[in-house]
Amino acid sequence: MKFANSIWTSVFLALLAVTAVPCRAAEAVVLPESPAAGSLSIRPSLAESESVTWMESAPRTSLSLFGLPNAPASDIGVPLYEQDLQQGDFGFHLLPDGVIYRSYLAGPKEPRMSAGIISIPDDSTLWDATIGGRLGMFRIGNSDPIRPRGFQMDVEAAAMVRLDIPENVDVRSADFRVGLPLTWGNEASQWKFAYYHLSSHLGDEFLEKNLDFPRFWQARDALVLGHSLYLTDSLRIYGEVGWAFYSVASDPWEVQFGLDYAPRVATGLRGAPFFAVNGYLREELDFGGGLNMQAGWAWRSDMRAHLLRLGFQYYNGASPQYAFLPFHETQYGLVLWYDF
Repeated sequence: MKFANSIWTSVFLALLAVTAVPCRAAEAVVLPESPAAGSLSIRPSLAESESVTWMESAPRTSLSLFGLPNAPASDIGVPLYEQDLQQGDFGFHLLPDGVIYRSYLAGPKEPRMSAGIISIPDDSTLWDATIGGRLGMFRIGNSDPIRPRGFQMDVEAAAMVRLDIPENVDVRSADFRVGLPLTWGNEASQWKFAYYHLSSHLGDEFLEKNLDFPRFWQARDALVLGHSLYLTDSLRIYGEVGWAFYSVASDPWEVQFGLDYAPRVATGLRGAPFFAVNGYLREELDFGGGLNMQAGWAWRSDMRAHLLRLGFQYYNGASPQYAFLPFHETQYGLVLWYDF
């Protein structure tokens, strides 16, 4: 266990070192076209130049899912939506589209919509589902939903439920989470400072059939500091540290880190591959925890940056259902995810 924990610690420190490297988003450079031979070149006035620039930088409209295959390549956002990044609409935006700091794709406690059938050898076949999401309350920045810049406050909430399919689909357990993330950053680098409350509960049906089952109900009120960095347009690495100022049946510190690879712009019906890896370490487990890996196919249908994924999941470690936290699980599953 000590050797495994040292490996986890080394990987986490390496990721933190990489995310600390500053990264600047590439700026688009527009070169003037050369006049045709024999033509008269007229240099526009300053006012005319500013007018033309404003018109060219106007945000493009959203593309429908069925309109994408027939749309020009420049309208599908390859490689960088330069026009949208140059919008001059920096200001206060109420209920903005998109989030500055996106949820971790393989994070076991992220707010999203998901449903999947998982198998735990020597246990049962289970239905794991998450009902929740994230909503931007306000943003001081631009209005770009794909790569927003600025400062934003979000609200998040989720219920993470586990059902036992062979046992009449009884509710085994449920974890509830609510939080207030404050995020800031640009297209390449993002930061998060958040508060969240999480509590775990065993299902009534499970308790009726397992009266002697030990109680590991947890509650946490925690502060989190996280940093994510896009190494390429699709590949992101991240790391975060959490500290609970109030906790029941758990210790204060937790560490989370990993990487996501997924399409960052609209894909149309064809979609694109994704994969994600997440490590979640807990102090009460001597900074052991769980490893979650996902791979499959993903779709972004429009300019709102919502992501639909279908794929396989492998998890190995302490149970992500906190009422069963001391128990080890090896999971194999097919899951559908919808991220905001």
